[in-house]
Amino acid sequence: MSTLERARCQAKAHPLALDAALAAGVLVCMVAGSFVDPHGEDGVTWGLRTPDPFSLVLMTLAAAVLVFRRRAPMTVLALTGTLSVVESVTGDPRAPVAMSAVIALYTVASTTDRPTTWRVGLLTMTVLTGAAMLAGSLPWYAQENLGIFAWTGIGATAGDAVRSRRAFIHAIRERAERAERTREEEARRRVAEERLRIARDLHDVVAHHIALVNVQAGVAAHVMDKRPDQAKEALAHVREASRSALNELRATVGLLRQSGDPEAPTEPAPGLDRLDELVGTFRNAGLQVEVARADHGTTLPAAVDLAAYRVIQEALTNVQKHAGIEAKAEVSVVRVGPDIEITVLDNGRPAPAEPPEAGARPASDDRPEDGDRPGGGGGHGLLGMRERVTALRGTLTTGLRYGGGFRVHAILPVKTAPAPKDLV
Repeated sequence: MSTLERARCQAKAHPLALDAALAAGVLVCMVAGSFVDPHGEDGVTWGLRTPDPFSLVLMTLAAAVLVFRRRAPMTVLALTGTLSVVESVTGDPRAPVAMSAVIALYTVASTTDRPTTWRVGLLTMTVLTGAAMLAGSLPWYAQENLGIFAWTGIGATAGDAVRSRRAFIHAIRERAERAERTREEEARRRVAEERLRIARDLHDVVAHHIALVNVQAGVAAHVMDKRPDQAKEALAHVREASRSALNELRATVGLLRQSGDPEAPTEPAPGLDRLDELVGTFRNAGLQVEVARADHGTTLPAAVDLAAYRVIQEALTNVQKHAGIEAKAEVSVVRVGPDIEITVLDNGRPAPAEPPEAGARPASDDRPEDGDRPGGGGGHGLLGMRERVTALRGTLTTGLRYGGGFRVHAILPVKTAPAPKDLV
């Protein structure tokens, strides 16, 4: 920190001491000016004179009042103005007591608004100049009278300029702080969106593949002794599902890499072009799925394509997990005007809970995702689907069907607003 900056900090920390030093300096200038005779003798322009004792008293009082100029600027201006008027009327020749009134006027102008500065400045200028011209001992056109007029105008103008500069600097600082807060809030919002997007993708990937692994493992355990060939086929499906889960997890977690990290994932996000492959995995797991599509020729934006795929994936996963062994599912993808509608229906009912083995936890603890359909508690599947659809300004309707089963219906706009980066 430089010497000037340290001095400025000290002055801000002790304003009363700064005003006292200013008052002393003004007193020295006024006393020194009182010894100067602007008219002189024998035709000399400048000369020396002995100041009047009463003028010295007025100068001392005016300088002492300036010590309190920050605490009561209007009162200080009134007192210094009164002392200046008294000196103008009684002094012969006058001492520069008006200097204290100019300093007080500057303080008022720098601490109030512009209309107040105009009113107070004009009043001070009129009173001091009028008193000097009309009641003083010198002619009205004397340079001392014109000097009072000029100096009061300069004091008011300088104070207003300082106030304007302070307001401008304060506005710039406030704007910069507001912009910094906005940047921080935007950064926090982006982090939250990214976390939500990754959580959604992880849920979709894990819930889908783990459900398939669970079903196929159960089939393998059931037919291991009587039908080993079918058990081997089920275990092959388990291996394929686990490999797919690992690949998708690797791609999702790879999104967390820095831009310069090697081996960043380059595989495009899944879409409806992979619907047959997705449905095939469920059919291999024993779920009967029928697909009807009336969207051929429709090119979807990447965000809409991914959202449609994830909605179908999550809905079928819920059917596999909760609708029972004999459940059947129907998937329809239809283009309706400016929207594409996704519907997933099933006719199943929640499978009855099996009694836990000795020492095992309750079934509700082993199935944290059962909240995706009625009868469970605490899942995130339907919530994730709703967030995806809502982010694209679409609508999602879910609920029980009359006569049994469950229905998931999503309407997605084909043309989306340029927004949801969290779905890309």
